[in-house]
Amino acid sequence: MQEKNYYAMSLITMAIITGFTAGVLGSLMGYLGHYLNFTEITPGIILALWDGEWKDGWTGMLLAVLLYGALSILTALLYYGVLRKRKSFWWGGSYGVILFLFVFLVLYPLFPGTKSILEYDLNSILTGLSTFILYGVFIGYSISYEYEEFIYLKQLKLKQ
Repeated sequence: MQEKNYYAMSLITMAIITGFTAGVLGSLMGYLGHYLNFTEITPGIILALWDGEWKDGWTGMLLAVLLYGALSILTALLYYGVLRKRKSFWWGGSYGVILFLFVFLVLYPLFPGTKSILEYDLNSILTGLSTFILYGVFIGYSISYEYEEFIYLKQLKLKQ
């Protein structure tokens, strides 16, 4: 009897794909929120270290989205390493809040021209927080679901 391989990819690979996807979707959601004037914080702020007019065009937007995707792989791997066994979406939402606080209270001095989170208007703060919560839920729920599915299929396979 031929053994079936239920998971062609490892859980780490799935976490990497989830992280990249979350970063791309989260940054696009941030651009949409900025475009619709929900927030004065633009995701293009990640490009503040470089000079040039290109940052304000489609090239800058594409590079920023790809950078967020790449950085998001690290946050997804961190979630995988620490919280993958947690089944509730509350863990992902809490992870998003923690990331929001880390980015806007700890990392903001690294980017020239950025302000402290308390200097932004309430709409900007709430939009950013909501985006990070959705980002965290996406990462958390996706990784936890895949982990639980893997464990279930592994146990099922052992019973056969």
